[in-house]
Amino acid sequence: MNPGPIESAEHVAGGIIDALKAQPAVLALSLAQIAMLVFLFYALGKAAEFREVSLKNQYELMRETSQLLAKCVVPDRSAWPTEPLTPIGEE
Repeated sequence: MNPGPIESAEHVAGGIIDALKAQPAVLALSLAQIAMLVFLFYALGKAAEFREVSLKNQYELMRETSQLLAKCVVPDRSAWPTEPLTPIGEE
């Protein structure tokens, strides 16, 4: 009679546990790699949040700058002198 999926998984898990009992260094390295992956996911998530906040602040600053520039009054070109200015004392 063929074993079902549960019995098969049980057999595989038992083999893995027996192998890890024989080689505890493999267990320690596996746990260290899992801890490193968790740390990397956490660090990358925090970095993504920081970039999002930074970009939001940058866009807010650009919007405020655009609003300030939109309020600036540019003098009419007809009011500008047509001749170049000469230094004082030169006629």
